[in-house]
Amino acid sequence: QVQLVESGGGLVQPGGSLRLSCSAAGFTRNHYSMGWIRRAPGKEREGVAGLDSRDFSTFYSDFVKGRFTISTDNAKSTIYLQMNNLKPEDTAVYYCAADLAFEPQGGLVTVGSTGQGTQVTVSS
Repeated sequence: QVQLVESGGGLVQPGGSLRLSCSAAGFTRNHYSMGWIRRAPGKEREGVAGLDSRDFSTFYSDFVKGRFTISTDNAKSTIYLQMNNLKPEDTAVYYCAADLAFEPQGGLVTVGSTGQGTQVTVSS
């Protein structure tokens, strides 16, 4: 069973930045994809950013490309999401996710285990 624990959410003004962290444990496979999804009030979950452990390649949904950056530490036990130039429409609960794949517009293709989520609110 994969365990994922997020931290780093909060309240930020439009144009501001936040960094989310996700500690991961319990992977039994050598290769996996991990990343972030979010759920805004009244909306479906959508993919935000992902990372493939085989080659550290990254992928993003179109609406965060150029503003958000996903990364991992050398041990691959923690992933990060650096969020810059935040917009009110980025307000959502952000979840760390394993076995993640999504379409460029954010539509989820596959998602495995997720964490409990961390609230990100962008408001003036």
